[in-house]
Amino acid sequence: MDKGPQHEAGDLELAGILADEARYIALQYFRSGNLCIDNKKYADNAFDPVTAADREIEKRLRETLAKHRPDDSVMGEEHENTVGTSGRSWVIDPIDGTRAFMCGLPTWGVLIALNNNGRPFLGVMDQPFTGERYIGFTGAETARAAYNRGDVEKRLRVRDCDDPADAVMCSTAPDAFGSAEDAAAFARLSEHVRLTRFGTDCYGYAMLASGHIDLVVESGLQAYDVQAMIPIVEASGGVMTDWQGRDCSGGGQVIAAGSEALHAKALQILTS
Repeated sequence: MDKGPQHEAGDLELAGILADEARYIALQYFRSGNLCIDNKKYADNAFDPVTAADREIEKRLRETLAKHRPDDSVMGEEHENTVGTSGRSWVIDPIDGTRAFMCGLPTWGVLIALNNNGRPFLGVMDQPFTGERYIGFTGAETARAAYNRGDVEKRLRVRDCDDPADAVMCSTAPDAFGSAEDAAAFARLSEHVRLTRFGTDCYGYAMLASGHIDLVVESGLQAYDVQAMIPIVEASGGVMTDWQGRDCSGGGQVIAAGSEALHAKALQILTS
């Protein structure tokens, strides 16, 4: 029987080292008052910000991975992919939620994932300013999701909610969906839930894994936006797929739910 991805000794420890390095750099810039912000989308007048913190974090993490895992591939948001030979790939979003970062809002995070042939089995979401770290890894005998802040560590677990009418749903922004049709589908689902909140970025998925909210629904995402959150959500008992119920490791349309029943009902409304 296939037991799923096996964790190489030291993977979790290395992910923690990467998160520590990113935390140190991020805190040099966050709310510093001298943050340099560039726009990656000049041509169509859209605004897609990138900061020195994004670039410096990813550069540092790539250097560390080249030293400790030279045979693994590396995918990130700000630099070209590095292709390895091991079949394993580290996926980095140096600052998920750059808009929140530039506004001084603490809903951004550093995302680090490790996948095997495209499917993530280890994920870390670190929030340097609050000192919170969310960790998830999956496997037949080793699935675990944990929250750490200083000396406090506890298991992550989704809460029990099967009815959309009782659910709290989050998404990053009403104008961040991949298409007008996707935005309309989200609005339709929003009519069925108890409460909808925007502005959460990766923090929304962490709150779902922690049992504080019930749904996260987004579209137009990239692989580096979601891969770290998949093991965290799944190991905490949640479900995370695309809007057709398939693997969402590549990004695109994404839905995370705290229960299979809620996931199924939300999907039915989204696609009706």
